Amino acid sequence: MTPRIIISLLLALAALAPATLGAQTDAQLSQYYEVPSFYNPAAVGRTDFIRIRGGARLQWMGIERAPKTFVAVADMPMKLFGKRIGLGVAIDQETAGLYSTLNASAQLAYKINKLGGTWTAGVQIGLLDQGFKGSKVDMPDDDDYHESNDDALPRTDVHGSTVDFSAGIWYDHRLFYAGISCSHLSAPTVKLKADSDNGSDATTGTEQYFEFGSKRTLYFIAGGNIQLKNTLFDILPSVLVKSDFAFTTAEINARVRYNKFLTFGVGYRWNDAVIATIAAEYKNFFIGYSYDYATTAIAKASSGSHEVFAGYSLKLNLGDKNRNKHKSIRYM
Repeated sequence: MTPRIIISLLLALAALAPATLGAQTDAQLSQYYEVPSFYNPAAVGRTDFIRIRGGARLQWMGIERAPKTFVAVADMPMKLFGKRIGLGVAIDQETAGLYSTLNASAQLAYKINKLGGTWTAGVQIGLLDQGFKGSKVDMPDDDDYHESNDDALPRTDVHGSTVDFSAGIWYDHRLFYAGISCSHLSAPTVKLKADSDNGSDATTGTEQYFEFGSKRTLYFIAGGNIQLKNTLFDILPSVLVKSDFAFTTAEINARVRYNKFLTFGVGYRWNDAVIATIAAEYKNFFIGYSYDYATTAIAKASSGSHEVFAGYSLKLNLGDKNRNKHKSIRYM
């Protein structure tokens, strides 16, 4: 079997088994710094703008049924009883093989000014919806890993949903930002069941279901802004670390922005990929593109991954006299 066929088969089968499985259910994004609220609910309402971002990621081009992700986030600040809060929504939909997942969440954050910056605590509640198209399982005759009557694989479409919670804290300083969060706080388990009687066991008549568990995942995001003195250039470093307590990975990025308009950058995701990015901002509009080239054996079957984001920001007037602004570090 060729590498493409093997990887496609694994993508189709890896999602389910009779026992509960744990899995990463959060999308992987190379432009995480453009949508920090996707990973941390405390990152909503950081500016005086309504910010909207939407994007798509095509993972491992050239591999059949490789992951495809669509993400949309929006957030805004507001005043409540004289206190500044942040509101946001985050939605993502991902397919990988015959498996699909949808997350739709609402976010709320409370802000206080302390220690020269703004501290924010945020919470998120949402719906985690998952499914598996068992009716499309097609086991090749030369498959050496599964039998055609493998009970670990549903033979009908199964689906389920549950409530999901996340929380985080965030700190904004005029020179840098940092935040830590935990997604899937309750480690929810989704029971995937057939929508009809086709999901019943033929011998016992009992309903079959397959459980899919989401692991608690920690995220740490940090970044800054270094302005080169007497130039129109800024350097924008950032880092993302994530861990589900069994597996930890990190990504570092360095971007150069010219005249607050055009940005170029490179990044490295540990034991996974090197990343190139380009983005542009004009007035209140944004567009960004990133390309990942795998540093692992999967590069033999894939030409890389593509990710595109676009967005719009609308200025609000909250009447703040001393807003916390991100300034640049002056480099001599």
